[in-house]
This record gives sequence, structure tokens and C-alpha cells, in this order.
Amino acid sequence: MPIMKKIIAITLGIAGAATAAYVATDSDTRPTLVASAAAQSAEPVTIWRDPGCGCCDAYAEYLRAEGFAVNVIDDRDFDQRSIEMGVPERGIGCHLAMIDGYVVSGLVPSEIIERLLDERPDITGITLPGMPGNAPGMAPAKTGTLRTYSFWPDGVAVYSDE
Repeated sequence: MPIMKKIIAITLGIAGAATAAYVATDSDTRPTLVASAAAQSAEPVTIWRDPGCGCCDAYAEYLRAEGFAVNVIDDRDFDQRSIEMGVPERGIGCHLAMIDGYVVSGLVPSEIIERLLDERPDITGITLPGMPGNAPGMAPAKTGTLRTYSFWPDGVAVYSDE
């Protein structure tokens, strides 16, 4: 009797959770781990952060667990760099990142980053201002709602409220 194809979502926990899939096929009964789209491409991320920031280190590890290739750069002036890269002054997060041409400010959950990379809107980037206690990097996993904003030279709008 042929083995039916099965897909089971598995949650892996490292400062947030990386998603993978278990796949069994008719021709091969061994499990295969299939990572998210970001993990498959190992999208490079550069993070500028204040030296010694623990939540930034935790956030970098969270992104790595989600499949991103992360490079962290200590920068005592990351807030000024943020403004220079277009982040609205009131929208500065606890660190600054560049990913595939977009500016990402703050502890933005990976699913929002992946949505940004999939949708490719005509914006400069997205920001999760401040240091919300329920965001990846501040908490072991995202809980509750986080409001992420998109920004571009002429404006700001809510990008995600989830």
C-alpha cells in the first residue's frame, strides 16, 4: 500500500520558533526537513546595534533560527544611521537592519519580514518602534499584537497589526 504524502508543521523553539515541514513521499519514507522560503535562500541580514544590547543578540539568534544569514555590526550611532536610511525619528526601533534592499527597524517578527520580501511594496522599509516586551528578542516568542509601520520618503502607514 503506497504511503500517503503527509505534511506536519513542527515548531522549533529558539527565541521565537522556526517553522519546518516533515514530508514523507511514496518513493522515500525518510523524513525531509523543508525550511521556510527565507531559510531556503538564507537571505542575508545586516543588523546595526548598540554594542552589548542583549535583546539585539537574542533577535539576531531568532532570525538565524528562522533561516536568515545574520551579520551583526556594533554601532553606537545606529539611531543616527536609522534616520539617515529613512526611518522616521519617532519610529526608531532598538536596532537597524538591511535585508534585500529594505530597511527594517526594530524587533520585527520574521513572518512580517517574509511578507515584505514576498510582496515587495514600493516603500523604504518597515519599523516596529521602541522595544515592545512581547516582540522576538524581548520575549521567548511573540505574543499578542504588534503594530509594524511602513515608511517611505513621503509618508508612514500601518503595514501590519498582528
